[in-house]
Amino acid sequence: MDAVRRLSSGKGVVIFSKSTCCMCYTVKVLFNELGVNPMVHELDQSPEGKEIEKALIRLGCSTAVPAVFIGGTLIGSTNEVMSLHLEGSLVPLLKPYQTTLM
Repeated sequence: MDAVRRLSSGKGVVIFSKSTCCMCYTVKVLFNELGVNPMVHELDQSPEGKEIEKALIRLGCSTAVPAVFIGGTLIGSTNEVMSLHLEGSLVPLLKPYQTTLM
């Protein structure tokens, strides 16, 4: 859990991902299209990846990846991110972290 807290607070938008996960890819593309350059931690390429996955599940993630944190707060996985986006609540959350104007 300490590794998740440390890594998720390192930047405004953090995504825990796996390089081979299509849903992770989708979330990363969405954030890039919204003008956000998230910090991405590829768990399949990290020595502590398995432990981080277990910690994410304990934190309440329905699936370990993608796990999205905004401002140090766990937002959730693909379903939660897409739901926020469809209801118009995601962009306001991302506004402080956007690097390009929309």
